[in-house]
Amino acid sequence: MKPEKICPTEFASFKCLVLDIAQQRSLDDLLQLIVTRMASRDDVALVRVWLKRPGDICGTCRMREDCADQTTCLHLVASAGNSVVNPNEEWNRLNGNFRRFPIGACKVGRIGKTGEPVIINEVDDDTTWIARQDWAKQESIHGFHGQPIMYQGEILGVLGVFTRAPIAEDAPGWLRMIADHVAVAIVNANAFDEIERLQEQLKLENTFLREEVLEAQAFGDIVGQSPALRAVLRQIELVAPTDASVLILGESGTGKELVAREIHGRSLRKDKPLVKVNCASIPRELYESEFFGHVKGSFTGALRDRAGRFEVADGGTLFLDEVGEIPLELQSKLLRVLQENEYERVGDERTRKADVRVVAATNRDLKKEVEAGRFRQDLYYRLNVFPLEVAPLRERKEDIPLLATNFLELTSKKMNCSNPPRLTQAHVIELQKYDWPGNIRELQNVIERAVITSRCSTLQFGLPTVSDSVRSSLLGRKKSVSPGQAEIMTEDEMRDFERENLRKALEKVNWKVYGDDGAATLLRIKPTTLVSRMQKMGLEKPN
Repeated sequence: MKPEKICPTEFASFKCLVLDIAQQRSLDDLLQLIVTRMASRDDVALVRVWLKRPGDICGTCRMREDCADQTTCLHLVASAGNSVVNPNEEWNRLNGNFRRFPIGACKVGRIGKTGEPVIINEVDDDTTWIARQDWAKQESIHGFHGQPIMYQGEILGVLGVFTRAPIAEDAPGWLRMIADHVAVAIVNANAFDEIERLQEQLKLENTFLREEVLEAQAFGDIVGQSPALRAVLRQIELVAPTDASVLILGESGTGKELVAREIHGRSLRKDKPLVKVNCASIPRELYESEFFGHVKGSFTGALRDRAGRFEVADGGTLFLDEVGEIPLELQSKLLRVLQENEYERVGDERTRKADVRVVAATNRDLKKEVEAGRFRQDLYYRLNVFPLEVAPLRERKEDIPLLATNFLELTSKKMNCSNPPRLTQAHVIELQKYDWPGNIRELQNVIERAVITSRCSTLQFGLPTVSDSVRSSLLGRKKSVSPGQAEIMTEDEMRDFERENLRKALEKVNWKVYGDDGAATLLRIKPTTLVSRMQKMGLEKPN
Protein backbone atom coordinates (compact mmCIF):
# COMPACT_ATOMS: atom_id res chain seq x y z
CA MET A 1 0.00 0.00 0.00
CA LYS A 2 1.42 3.28 -1.09
CA PRO A 3 1.63 6.15 1.41
CA GLU A 4 -0.91 8.89 1.12
CA LYS A 5 0.04 11.98 -0.83
CA ILE A 6 1.02 15.09 1.03
CA CYS A 7 -2.05 17.18 1.63
CA PRO A 8 -1.77 20.59 -0.06
CA THR A 9 -3.01 22.27 3.10
CA GLU A 10 0.01 20.93 4.94
CA PHE A 11 2.22 23.16 2.81
CA ALA A 12 0.65 26.14 4.51
CA SER A 13 3.30 25.59 7.19
CA PHE A 14 5.83 26.84 4.65
CA LYS A 15 4.21 30.27 4.81
CA CYS A 16 5.89 30.87 8.14
CA LEU A 17 9.16 29.65 6.68
CA VAL A 18 8.88 32.13 3.78
CA LEU A 19 8.25 34.97 6.25
CA ASP A 20 11.17 33.90 8.42
CA ILE A 21 13.46 33.62 5.40
CA ALA A 22 12.95 37.31 4.70
CA GLN A 23 14.22 38.20 8.17
CA GLN A 24 17.60 36.50 7.82
CA ARG A 25 20.74 38.46 7.09
CA SER A 26 23.40 35.88 7.79
CA LEU A 27 23.85 33.37 4.98
CA ASP A 28 24.79 30.55 7.35
CA ASP A 29 21.77 31.21 9.55
CA LEU A 30 19.53 31.41 6.48
CA LEU A 31 20.67 28.06 5.07
CA GLN A 32 20.35 26.34 8.42
CA LEU A 33 16.86 27.73 8.89
CA ILE A 34 15.72 26.43 5.50
CA VAL A 35 16.93 22.84 5.84
CA THR A 36 15.99 22.53 9.52
CA ARG A 37 12.45 23.80 9.12
CA MET A 38 11.75 21.79 5.97
CA ALA A 39 13.26 18.62 7.46
CA SER A 40 11.06 18.94 10.54
CA ARG A 41 8.06 17.73 8.54
CA ASP A 42 7.13 14.07 9.00
CA ASP A 43 7.02 13.41 5.27
CA VAL A 44 10.51 14.82 4.64
CA ALA A 45 13.58 12.63 5.17
CA LEU A 46 16.43 14.87 4.07
CA VAL A 47 16.82 18.46 2.83
CA ARG A 48 20.03 19.72 1.29
CA VAL A 49 21.27 22.91 -0.33
CA TRP A 50 24.18 23.09 -2.75
CA LEU A 51 25.58 26.43 -3.94
CA LYS A 52 27.82 27.21 -6.87
CA ARG A 53 31.34 27.95 -5.69
CA PRO A 54 34.89 27.62 -7.04
CA GLY A 55 36.35 24.12 -7.09
CA ASP A 56 38.48 23.45 -4.02
CA ILE A 57 39.02 19.69 -3.66
CA CYS A 58 39.42 18.79 -7.32
CA GLY A 59 42.47 16.62 -6.61
CA THR A 60 40.55 14.29 -4.27
CA CYS A 61 36.96 14.66 -5.50
CA ARG A 62 35.37 11.29 -6.29
CA MET A 63 33.49 12.89 -9.22
CA ARG A 64 36.55 14.58 -10.73
CA GLU A 65 36.22 12.72 -14.03
CA ASP A 66 32.68 14.03 -14.48
CA CYS A 67 33.79 17.66 -13.98
CA ALA A 68 34.30 19.51 -17.26
CA ASP A 69 36.56 22.40 -16.29
CA GLN A 70 37.26 21.81 -12.57
CA THR A 71 36.77 25.49 -11.81
CA THR A 72 33.21 25.60 -10.47
CA CYS A 73 31.03 22.99 -8.82
CA LEU A 74 28.10 22.66 -6.43
CA HIS A 75 29.15 22.71 -2.78
CA LEU A 76 26.99 21.15 -0.09
CA VAL A 77 26.43 24.04 2.32
CA ALA A 78 23.47 22.91 4.44
CA SER A 79 21.91 19.57 5.34
CA ALA A 80 19.22 18.38 7.78
CA GLY A 81 17.16 15.23 8.23
CA ASN A 82 16.57 12.17 10.39
CA SER A 83 16.96 8.45 9.96
CA VAL A 84 14.18 5.99 10.66
CA VAL A 85 16.70 3.17 10.93
CA ASN A 86 18.70 5.03 13.57
CA PRO A 87 16.46 7.75 15.05
CA ASN A 88 19.38 9.29 16.96
CA GLU A 89 21.34 9.91 13.77
CA GLU A 90 21.08 13.38 12.25
CA TRP A 91 21.97 13.99 8.63
CA ASN A 92 23.62 17.35 9.00
CA ARG A 93 27.13 16.37 7.89
CA LEU A 94 28.63 18.36 5.05
CA ASN A 95 31.59 16.10 4.37
CA GLY A 96 30.05 12.97 2.91
CA ASN A 97 30.37 11.46 -0.57
CA PHE A 98 27.99 13.97 -2.07
CA ARG A 99 29.48 17.16 -0.67
CA ARG A 100 30.46 18.20 -4.23
CA PHE A 101 28.61 17.80 -7.51
CA PRO A 102 30.21 18.77 -10.83
CA ILE A 103 28.01 21.04 -12.92
CA GLY A 104 25.95 18.75 -15.14
CA ALA A 105 26.78 15.51 -13.31
CA CYS A 106 24.01 13.41 -11.73
CA LYS A 107 20.56 14.80 -11.02
CA VAL A 108 21.79 17.62 -8.73
CA GLY A 109 24.46 18.68 -11.23
CA ARG A 110 21.94 18.67 -14.11
CA ILE A 111 19.63 20.97 -12.16
CA GLY A 112 22.60 23.26 -11.49
CA LYS A 113 23.40 23.34 -15.20
CA THR A 114 19.99 23.52 -16.85
CA GLY A 115 17.96 25.36 -14.24
CA GLU A 116 15.17 22.80 -14.74
CA PRO A 117 13.54 21.18 -11.69
CA VAL A 118 13.63 17.42 -11.21
CA ILE A 119 10.67 15.62 -9.61
CA ILE A 120 10.86 11.88 -8.95
CA ASN A 121 7.95 9.92 -7.51
CA GLU A 122 8.08 6.34 -6.35
CA VAL A 123 11.55 4.90 -6.05
CA ASP A 124 10.28 1.47 -7.07
CA ASP A 125 9.20 2.82 -10.46
CA ASP A 126 12.50 4.61 -11.26
CA THR A 127 15.68 3.43 -9.57
CA THR A 128 18.14 5.26 -11.82
CA TRP A 129 17.74 8.62 -10.14
CA ILE A 130 19.38 7.69 -6.85
CA ALA A 131 22.94 6.53 -6.27
CA ARG A 132 22.33 4.60 -3.08
CA GLN A 133 19.25 2.49 -3.65
CA ASP A 134 19.82 0.40 -0.52
CA TRP A 135 19.83 3.56 1.60
CA ALA A 136 16.61 4.76 -0.06
CA LYS A 137 14.90 1.46 0.62
CA GLN A 138 16.03 1.25 4.26
CA GLU A 139 14.98 4.83 4.96
CA SER A 140 11.65 4.49 3.09
CA ILE A 141 12.57 7.21 0.59
CA HIS A 142 9.73 7.52 -1.94
CA GLY A 143 10.50 10.72 -3.82
CA PHE A 144 12.97 13.46 -4.67
CA HIS A 145 12.22 17.04 -5.55
CA GLY A 146 15.05 19.23 -6.80
CA GLN A 147 14.55 22.91 -7.53
CA PRO A 148 17.13 25.32 -8.98
CA ILE A 149 17.90 28.35 -6.83
CA MET A 150 17.83 31.15 -9.38
CA TYR A 151 18.06 34.91 -9.23
CA GLN A 152 17.49 37.05 -12.33
CA GLY A 153 18.28 34.13 -14.61
CA GLU A 154 21.47 33.15 -12.81
CA ILE A 155 21.62 29.70 -11.21
CA LEU A 156 22.95 30.07 -7.68
CA GLY A 157 22.50 26.50 -6.51
CA VAL A 158 20.11 23.62 -5.93
CA LEU A 159 17.53 22.87 -3.25
CA GLY A 160 17.00 19.12 -2.88
CA VAL A 161 14.26 17.43 -0.82
CA PHE A 162 14.08 13.65 -0.22
CA THR A 163 10.59 12.65 0.92
CA ARG A 164 9.07 9.61 2.55
CA ALA A 165 5.84 10.22 0.63
CA PRO A 166 5.12 10.86 -3.05
CA ILE A 167 5.29 14.47 -4.15
CA ALA A 168 1.88 16.09 -4.01
CA GLU A 169 0.53 18.02 -6.98
CA ASP A 170 0.77 21.35 -5.17
CA ALA A 171 4.25 20.64 -3.80
CA PRO A 172 6.27 21.83 -6.84
CA GLY A 173 4.56 25.22 -6.76
CA TRP A 174 5.30 25.65 -3.07
CA LEU A 175 8.88 24.47 -3.37
CA ARG A 176 9.41 26.68 -6.40
CA MET A 177 8.22 29.64 -4.37
CA ILE A 178 10.46 28.64 -1.48
CA ALA A 179 13.43 28.28 -3.86
CA ASP A 180 12.76 31.75 -5.26
CA HIS A 181 12.58 33.23 -1.78
CA VAL A 182 15.74 31.35 -0.90
CA ALA A 183 17.46 32.83 -3.96
CA VAL A 184 16.48 36.37 -2.98
CA ALA A 185 17.45 35.70 0.63
CA ILE A 186 20.83 34.32 -0.45
CA VAL A 187 21.50 37.40 -2.59
CA ASN A 188 20.46 39.64 0.28
CA ALA A 189 22.49 37.63 2.77
CA ASN A 190 25.53 37.83 0.48
CA ALA A 191 24.93 41.56 0.18
CA PHE A 192 24.69 41.92 3.97
CA ASP A 193 27.83 39.80 4.38
CA GLU A 194 29.62 42.01 1.87
CA ILE A 195 28.36 45.13 3.64
CA GLU A 196 29.57 43.78 6.97
CA ARG A 197 32.88 42.80 5.41
CA LEU A 198 33.28 46.25 3.93
CA GLN A 199 32.23 47.86 7.19
CA GLU A 200 34.76 45.76 9.07
CA GLN A 201 37.38 46.61 6.48
CA LEU A 202 36.43 50.27 6.78
CA LYS A 203 36.73 50.04 10.56
CA LEU A 204 40.16 48.49 10.21
CA GLU A 205 41.17 51.11 7.67
CA ASN A 206 39.82 53.87 9.90
CA THR A 207 41.69 52.38 12.83
CA PHE A 208 44.83 52.22 10.73
CA LEU A 209 44.31 55.74 9.48
CA ARG A 210 43.62 56.96 13.00
CA GLU A 211 46.83 55.29 14.09
CA GLU A 212 48.63 57.03 11.24
CA VAL A 213 47.04 60.34 12.15
CA LEU A 214 47.86 59.79 15.80
CA GLU A 215 51.39 58.91 14.83
CA ALA A 216 51.59 62.02 12.67
CA GLN A 217 49.97 64.15 15.36
CA ALA A 218 51.57 62.35 18.29
CA PHE A 219 54.43 64.77 18.08
CA GLY A 220 52.23 67.85 18.23
CA ASP A 221 53.67 70.56 16.05
CA ILE A 222 56.60 68.40 14.92
CA VAL A 223 55.85 67.96 11.23
CA GLY A 224 57.79 65.83 8.79
CA GLN A 225 58.62 62.36 7.59
CA SER A 226 62.34 62.52 6.80
CA PRO A 227 64.66 59.79 8.09
CA ALA A 228 66.46 62.35 10.27
CA LEU A 229 63.20 63.42 11.92
CA ARG A 230 61.99 59.84 12.33
CA ALA A 231 65.23 59.05 14.14
CA VAL A 232 64.54 61.91 16.55
CA LEU A 233 60.97 60.72 17.10
CA ARG A 234 62.18 57.21 17.90
CA GLN A 235 64.59 58.65 20.45
CA ILE A 236 61.77 60.68 21.99
CA GLU A 237 59.70 57.52 22.37
CA LEU A 238 62.61 55.80 24.09
CA VAL A 239 63.54 58.48 26.59
CA ALA A 240 60.20 60.16 27.30
CA PRO A 241 58.82 57.56 29.75
CA THR A 242 62.00 57.77 31.86
CA ASP A 243 63.17 60.50 34.24
CA ALA A 244 66.56 60.82 32.54
CA SER A 245 67.90 64.28 31.80
CA VAL A 246 67.88 65.09 28.09
CA LEU A 247 70.19 67.46 26.26
CA ILE A 248 68.69 68.60 22.97
CA LEU A 249 71.32 69.76 20.51
CA GLY A 250 70.78 71.64 17.29
CA GLU A 251 71.00 74.93 15.51
CA SER A 252 68.68 77.82 16.31
CA GLY A 253 65.25 77.47 14.79
CA THR A 254 65.27 73.68 14.44
CA GLY A 255 62.39 73.13 16.86
CA LYS A 256 64.20 72.09 20.03
CA GLU A 257 61.39 73.45 22.19
CA LEU A 258 58.86 71.29 20.33
CA VAL A 259 61.00 68.27 21.05
CA ALA A 260 61.09 69.20 24.73
CA ARG A 261 57.31 69.55 24.79
CA GLU A 262 56.89 66.12 23.24
CA ILE A 263 59.27 64.54 25.73
CA HIS A 264 57.18 66.02 28.53
CA GLY A 265 53.88 65.12 26.86
CA ARG A 266 54.90 61.48 26.55
CA SER A 267 56.33 61.21 30.05
CA LEU A 268 54.73 60.12 33.30
CA ARG A 269 54.83 63.80 34.31
CA LYS A 270 52.54 64.94 31.50
CA ASP A 271 49.78 65.92 33.95
CA LYS A 272 52.21 68.21 35.78
CA PRO A 273 53.53 71.52 34.45
CA LEU A 274 56.17 72.02 31.79
CA VAL A 275 58.06 75.18 32.75
CA LYS A 276 60.39 76.89 30.28
CA VAL A 277 63.37 79.04 31.15
CA ASN A 278 65.14 80.93 28.38
CA CYS A 279 68.59 81.13 29.87
CA ALA A 280 69.77 83.62 27.26
CA SER A 281 67.17 86.24 28.18
CA ILE A 282 67.69 86.37 31.94
CA PRO A 283 69.85 89.21 33.33
CA ARG A 284 72.90 87.86 35.13
CA GLU A 285 71.84 89.31 38.49
CA LEU A 286 68.41 87.66 38.32
CA TYR A 287 69.42 84.07 37.56
CA GLU A 288 69.12 82.85 41.14
CA SER A 289 65.78 84.55 41.64
CA GLU A 290 64.48 83.20 38.33
CA PHE A 291 65.50 79.63 39.11
CA PHE A 292 64.93 79.43 42.86
CA GLY A 293 62.69 82.40 43.75
CA HIS A 294 63.17 85.02 46.45
CA VAL A 295 61.62 86.37 49.62
CA LYS A 296 60.35 89.90 50.12
CA GLY A 297 63.12 92.42 50.78
CA SER A 298 65.97 90.10 49.77
CA PHE A 299 67.15 92.69 47.24
CA THR A 300 66.07 95.99 45.79
CA GLY A 301 62.83 95.46 43.91
CA ALA A 302 61.86 92.30 45.80
CA LEU A 303 58.51 93.66 46.91
CA ARG A 304 56.94 90.29 47.65
CA ASP A 305 57.78 86.61 47.93
CA ARG A 306 58.19 84.94 44.57
CA ALA A 307 58.41 81.27 43.63
CA GLY A 308 61.18 80.24 41.25
CA ARG A 309 60.91 78.04 38.18
CA PHE A 310 62.03 74.93 40.05
CA GLU A 311 59.23 75.36 42.57
CA VAL A 312 56.65 75.93 39.85
CA ALA A 313 57.87 72.86 37.95
CA ASP A 314 57.77 70.57 41.00
CA GLY A 315 56.53 67.16 39.87
CA GLY A 316 56.84 68.18 36.23
CA THR A 317 59.52 69.13 33.70
CA LEU A 318 61.84 72.12 33.58
CA PHE A 319 62.99 73.08 30.10
CA LEU A 320 66.26 75.01 30.13
CA ASP A 321 66.50 76.60 26.70
CA GLU A 322 69.93 77.88 25.64
CA VAL A 323 71.46 76.29 28.73
CA GLY A 324 74.93 77.17 27.47
CA GLU A 325 74.22 80.83 28.32
CA ILE A 326 74.12 80.27 32.08
CA PRO A 327 77.00 82.18 33.71
CA LEU A 328 79.79 79.92 34.95
CA GLU A 329 79.59 81.16 38.55
CA LEU A 330 75.92 80.16 38.78
CA GLN A 331 76.27 76.70 37.26
CA SER A 332 77.34 75.16 40.57
CA LYS A 333 74.01 76.14 42.17
CA LEU A 334 72.12 74.63 39.29
CA LEU A 335 74.17 71.45 39.58
CA ARG A 336 73.31 71.20 43.29
CA VAL A 337 69.58 71.26 42.74
CA LEU A 338 69.90 68.72 39.92
CA GLN A 339 71.90 66.35 42.11
CA GLU A 340 70.23 66.80 45.48
CA ASN A 341 66.79 68.14 44.50
CA GLU A 342 67.25 70.87 47.09
CA TYR A 343 67.45 74.67 46.89
CA GLU A 344 66.83 77.87 48.84
CA ARG A 345 65.06 80.99 47.73
CA VAL A 346 67.21 84.11 47.58
CA GLY A 347 67.22 85.66 51.08
CA ASP A 348 65.64 82.58 52.68
CA GLU A 349 67.33 79.99 54.89
CA ARG A 350 64.66 77.37 54.45
CA THR A 351 65.69 74.45 52.23
CA ARG A 352 63.05 73.34 49.80
CA LYS A 353 62.64 70.14 47.83
CA ALA A 354 62.02 69.95 44.08
CA ASP A 355 61.12 66.82 42.13
CA VAL A 356 61.91 68.09 38.66
CA ARG A 357 62.98 66.46 35.43
CA VAL A 358 65.34 68.65 33.44
CA VAL A 359 65.35 68.87 29.66
CA ALA A 360 67.97 71.26 28.35
CA ALA A 361 68.64 72.61 24.88
CA THR A 362 71.52 74.47 23.28
CA ASN A 363 72.90 75.44 19.90
CA ARG A 364 76.40 75.52 21.32
CA ASP A 365 78.96 72.72 21.36
CA LEU A 366 79.00 72.25 25.12
CA LYS A 367 81.90 69.84 24.91
CA LYS A 368 84.06 72.59 23.45
CA GLU A 369 82.66 75.01 26.01
CA VAL A 370 83.83 72.63 28.73
CA GLU A 371 87.28 72.39 27.15
CA ALA A 372 87.42 76.19 26.96
CA GLY A 373 86.50 76.46 30.66
CA ARG A 374 83.20 78.24 30.02
CA PHE A 375 80.95 75.38 31.14
CA ARG A 376 81.29 73.07 34.12
CA GLN A 377 82.18 69.52 33.17
CA ASP A 378 80.13 67.96 35.98
CA LEU A 379 77.06 69.96 34.95
CA TYR A 380 77.61 68.95 31.34
CA TYR A 381 77.64 65.26 32.26
CA ARG A 382 74.60 65.75 34.46
CA LEU A 383 72.63 67.28 31.60
CA ASN A 384 74.02 65.02 28.88
CA VAL A 385 72.54 61.74 30.14
CA PHE A 386 70.58 61.33 26.91
CA PRO A 387 71.78 63.60 24.09
CA LEU A 388 69.31 64.14 21.27
CA GLU A 389 70.36 66.03 18.16
CA VAL A 390 67.83 67.77 15.93
CA ALA A 391 69.01 68.00 12.34
CA PRO A 392 68.93 71.39 10.58
CA LEU A 393 66.35 71.91 7.88
CA ARG A 394 68.92 71.75 5.09
CA GLU A 395 69.58 68.12 6.06
CA ARG A 396 65.92 67.12 5.97
CA LYS A 397 64.55 68.98 2.98
CA GLU A 398 62.02 66.18 2.47
CA ASP A 399 60.06 67.80 5.30
CA ILE A 400 59.82 71.20 3.61
CA PRO A 401 56.57 70.46 1.67
CA LEU A 402 54.75 69.35 4.84
CA LEU A 403 56.14 72.19 6.92
CA ALA A 404 55.37 74.81 4.28
CA THR A 405 51.82 73.51 3.83
CA ASN A 406 51.27 73.54 7.58
CA PHE A 407 52.58 77.10 7.96
CA LEU A 408 50.57 78.21 4.92
CA GLU A 409 47.33 76.85 6.40
CA LEU A 410 47.99 78.41 9.80
CA THR A 411 48.90 81.79 8.34
CA SER A 412 45.95 81.81 5.92
CA LYS A 413 43.58 81.00 8.76
CA LYS A 414 45.11 83.68 10.97
CA MET A 415 44.75 86.25 8.19
CA ASN A 416 41.17 85.12 7.39
CA CYS A 417 42.02 84.44 3.75
CA SER A 418 38.76 83.64 1.97
CA ASN A 419 40.70 82.08 -0.91
CA PRO A 420 43.94 80.78 0.62
CA PRO A 421 46.98 80.70 -1.67
CA ARG A 422 48.07 77.33 -2.96
CA LEU A 423 51.51 75.81 -2.60
CA THR A 424 52.56 74.60 -6.06
CA GLN A 425 55.24 72.14 -7.06
CA ALA A 426 57.29 75.05 -8.34
CA HIS A 427 57.06 76.65 -4.90
CA VAL A 428 58.25 73.43 -3.26
CA ILE A 429 61.21 73.19 -5.63
CA GLU A 430 62.12 76.81 -4.90
CA LEU A 431 61.92 76.23 -1.15
CA GLN A 432 63.99 73.07 -1.32
CA LYS A 433 66.77 74.75 -3.27
CA TYR A 434 67.41 77.18 -0.39
CA ASP A 435 69.70 76.12 2.49
CA TRP A 436 67.65 77.76 5.30
CA PRO A 437 70.34 79.02 7.67
CA GLY A 438 67.51 80.09 10.00
CA ASN A 439 65.96 76.62 9.77
CA ILE A 440 62.25 76.07 10.46
CA ARG A 441 61.81 79.45 12.09
CA GLU A 442 63.06 81.14 8.93
CA LEU A 443 60.77 78.98 6.78
CA GLN A 444 57.79 79.99 8.90
CA ASN A 445 58.71 83.65 8.59
CA VAL A 446 59.14 83.37 4.81
CA ILE A 447 55.72 81.71 4.44
CA GLU A 448 54.01 84.35 6.60
CA ARG A 449 55.71 87.17 4.69
CA ALA A 450 54.71 85.62 1.37
CA VAL A 451 51.06 85.35 2.42
CA ILE A 452 51.05 88.95 3.64
CA THR A 453 52.70 90.39 0.53
CA SER A 454 50.59 88.30 -1.82
CA ARG A 455 47.39 89.40 -0.08
CA CYS A 456 46.21 85.79 0.00
CA SER A 457 46.87 85.40 -3.72
CA THR A 458 49.80 83.92 -5.66
CA LEU A 459 52.80 83.31 -3.42
CA GLN A 460 56.17 84.93 -4.12
CA PHE A 461 59.07 83.95 -1.85
CA GLY A 462 61.97 85.80 -3.48
CA LEU A 463 64.60 83.45 -2.03
CA PRO A 464 68.22 83.59 -3.20
CA THR A 465 69.39 80.52 -5.05
CA VAL A 466 72.52 80.32 -2.88
CA SER A 467 73.49 82.00 0.37
CA ASP A 468 75.54 85.17 0.30
CA SER A 469 78.55 83.44 1.87
CA VAL A 470 78.57 80.69 -0.74
CA ARG A 471 78.03 83.24 -3.51
CA SER A 472 80.99 85.32 -2.29
CA SER A 473 83.17 82.25 -2.10
CA LEU A 474 82.16 81.16 -5.56
CA LEU A 475 82.74 84.57 -7.07
CA GLY A 476 86.13 84.87 -5.42
CA ARG A 477 87.29 81.54 -6.79
CA LYS A 478 85.89 81.88 -10.32
CA LYS A 479 88.46 84.41 -11.46
CA SER A 480 88.18 83.36 -15.06
CA VAL A 481 84.57 84.50 -15.15
CA SER A 482 83.89 88.08 -16.11
CA PRO A 483 82.07 90.34 -13.62
CA GLY A 484 78.94 90.34 -15.75
CA GLN A 485 78.83 86.59 -15.84
CA ALA A 486 79.78 85.98 -12.20
CA GLU A 487 76.39 86.93 -10.82
CA ILE A 488 74.77 83.73 -12.04
CA MET A 489 76.15 80.23 -11.43
CA THR A 490 74.84 77.11 -13.08
CA GLU A 491 73.84 74.09 -11.03
CA ASP A 492 76.72 72.06 -12.46
CA GLU A 493 79.24 74.78 -11.56
CA MET A 494 77.96 74.92 -8.00
CA ARG A 495 78.09 71.11 -7.71
CA ASP A 496 81.65 71.02 -9.09
CA PHE A 497 82.70 73.74 -6.68
CA GLU A 498 81.23 71.92 -3.69
CA ARG A 499 82.91 68.67 -4.70
CA GLU A 500 86.25 70.44 -5.16
CA ASN A 501 85.86 72.22 -1.83
CA LEU A 502 85.21 68.95 0.00
CA ARG A 503 88.16 67.27 -1.71
CA LYS A 504 90.54 70.08 -0.69
CA ALA A 505 89.32 69.97 2.90
CA LEU A 506 89.82 66.20 3.03
CA GLU A 507 93.29 66.43 1.48
CA LYS A 508 94.29 69.09 4.00
CA VAL A 509 93.63 66.72 6.91
CA ASN A 510 94.84 63.58 5.09
CA TRP A 511 91.23 62.41 4.53
CA LYS A 512 90.38 62.31 8.22
CA VAL A 513 86.65 62.87 8.72
CA TYR A 514 86.04 62.69 12.47
CA GLY A 515 87.62 64.50 15.41
CA ASP A 516 88.60 68.06 16.15
CA ASP A 517 91.27 67.90 13.48
CA GLY A 518 89.01 66.22 10.93
CA ALA A 519 87.51 67.59 7.75
CA ALA A 520 84.01 67.78 9.26
CA THR A 521 85.25 70.23 11.90
CA LEU A 522 87.13 72.20 9.24
CA LEU A 523 83.98 72.46 7.13
CA ARG A 524 81.78 73.07 10.22
CA ILE A 525 79.39 70.27 9.40
CA LYS A 526 78.54 67.01 11.11
CA PRO A 527 80.78 64.04 10.26
CA THR A 528 77.76 62.00 9.19
CA THR A 529 76.78 64.78 6.79
CA LEU A 530 80.27 64.83 5.33
CA VAL A 531 80.29 61.05 4.87
CA SER A 532 76.90 61.25 3.14
CA ARG A 533 78.11 63.95 0.77
CA MET A 534 81.32 62.05 0.05
CA GLN A 535 79.29 59.01 -0.93
CA LYS A 536 76.92 61.08 -3.02
CA MET A 537 79.78 62.78 -4.87
CA GLY A 538 81.93 59.68 -5.20
CA LEU A 539 84.81 61.06 -3.16
CA GLU A 540 87.18 58.34 -1.97
CA LYS A 541 90.61 58.44 -0.40
CA PRO A 542 93.24 57.63 -3.04
CA ASN A 543 95.09 54.34 -2.55
